[in-house]
Amino acid sequence: MNATTIGLIAGTLTSVAAIPQVVKTLRTRHARDISIWQPLLLAFGVALWIIYGMLIHDLPLILTNIISLGCNALLTGLKFYYRDDTAS
Repeated sequence: MNATTIGLIAGTLTSVAAIPQVVKTLRTRHARDISIWQPLLLAFGVALWIIYGMLIHDLPLILTNIISLGCNALLTGLKFYYRDDTAS
């Protein structure tokens, strides 16, 4: 197993980590238990990883972090979209 393969596997696993929360938020239609700071800060950090990956021309770093950025940006958007939800 070479470094690129390990990078792709590690990046994929960490990138899909946000998917269960996105699915749950979409299913329940509320995000009151989600701190806005976690997905927001993670999205900014991941965006910086993408820039870093571009600077060093590291495709696994770029591709896997694009997935993570999308999930965390979506989760941030859902937090704002469902901000007026009521406790049910």
